[in-house]
Formats: sequence, C-alpha cells, structure tokens
Amino acid sequence: MATDVYNMEKRFICSLLLSLFLLAGAAFAEKVAPVSDEEADRAELVIRIKDVQAPQLKGDYVIFTADSDSRFVGIAFDFENFHIIHPYQIRKIYDADGEVTKSFFFYILKLDKSMTDIRYRVVVDGLWTLDPTNTEKKYDRATGLMLSYFDANRDIPPATEVQKDGIVRFVYQGEAKQQVRLGGSFTNWDSWIYEMKEVKPGLYEFDLPLPPGTYQYAFFTGVNMMVDRSNPQRCYSPDGKVASQLTVAQKK
Repeated sequence: MATDVYNMEKRFICSLLLSLFLLAGAAFAEKVAPVSDEEADRAELVIRIKDVQAPQLKGDYVIFTADSDSRFVGIAFDFENFHIIHPYQIRKIYDADGEVTKSFFFYILKLDKSMTDIRYRVVVDGLWTLDPTNTEKKYDRATGLMLSYFDANRDIPPATEVQKDGIVRFVYQGEAKQQVRLGGSFTNWDSWIYEMKEVKPGLYEFDLPLPPGTYQYAFFTGVNMMVDRSNPQRCYSPDGKVASQLTVAQKK
C-alpha cells in the first residue's frame, strides 16, 4: 500500500515536471531542455504540502495554502502594489487505490534577497480578504487596510548578482582550498583567465565589470565544469554542456 501511494505521488511530480522538459525541435528530438534548480525545488516543495496550514518558510520560498471549497483563490502583494493577482493551484492527495482523499489550493512565492517582510491580501471568489490561515496582520497606512503579514527573515546564502555599480560578483561555494576558475562567453570560454578568490573556507568570489547584455558562464575546477547553483538560469555552452546565464541590465 505504501508503495502504491509513493507511486501516486511520484506520478504527481512527473506531471509537474512534464511541461519543463521541452524538445529542442523535431530535428533535435533527442536533446531535452534541462530543468533548473528553481523548478526542481518547487516540485519538491509541492509534494511535501500535505494540508492547509499557516504560511510556511522553506529556504527562499513561502508556501501559502487555502481550502478548496472555493472556485478561485488568488494572492496579491504590497511589493507589486496589489496590481497582480497570482492564482493558487490545486493540490490533490491520493490513497492507495488512486482515489482523491484530500484537495486544497496552494501558491509558492520565490523570495528575493530583499524580501523579508511580506504583506499581502488574498482574493477568494472575487472577494478581497485577509488570509484565514494566518493570524499575523498589520495595518497599512498607505491603503488604510489591514494586511496579512509574514516574517520572512532568514539566513541568506551568498549568490552571484549584479552590484549597484554594474560589477558582477560571481560566487561559488564548495570544498575549501580549491583552485576555482571562471569562464564564459566573456572569455570565449577560456577558463584559465580568471581565478576566483577564496574569501572564506569554501566560499569563492570574483568581481568582473561587464557591460549591459546577456552572458553565459560556468565554474571550473581542474577539468570539471559546474553550473552556478546560486543562479537558476540555465543555458548551453558551445560544446553542448549545461551552463549558467545572467543578464546585466542597462542602467536607467
């Protein structure tokens, strides 16, 4: 019976990931687009949601849930000025016979580094209201409304990002005392030009000024090429290996 339930859950994960595996085209049907770390993380989070509960912080994600006795449930956030209503999705729990024993709505929010104070409202069948699963709320003077509140303070690991001065700080975490190199489209994939500095045991950084544009890159140790796990954006290198990608925006 436990095996049947596991297989049912496994099929549920597969259905979530199915849309992520895209064929490159009829002529390249054997080449499948890689699943990003963020997409895999979301699928893993969904399978772990078992019931309606108060908002939960899981790493850089917040999981919101709602009862399924409504036709539609959505969520809107103050950092978007409540201009976007994000629809919840349905989650179903099956028994060993494949019958649905429970169903409810859920929404997963990916947090940016700056997001530690989440204020929001939910929309249930067209009615704006507070989140019934969350007892925390705060008054918002700008709108004159009570908003549902969630404290998303957490330990934020270092990640590759574009600094305010336009310099890209590349970050790699791994074993200590390694020779870690950086290569990409900005070096014509020569990995021996830039060597990263170990700023803490196992934490390597390298600052590189790059003009606005989109770049592909990877980290290298010896002959091994590795994607940047702190950056979910993926691409292919010229030799067909999975690499990382980032965009340096034009200054406003």
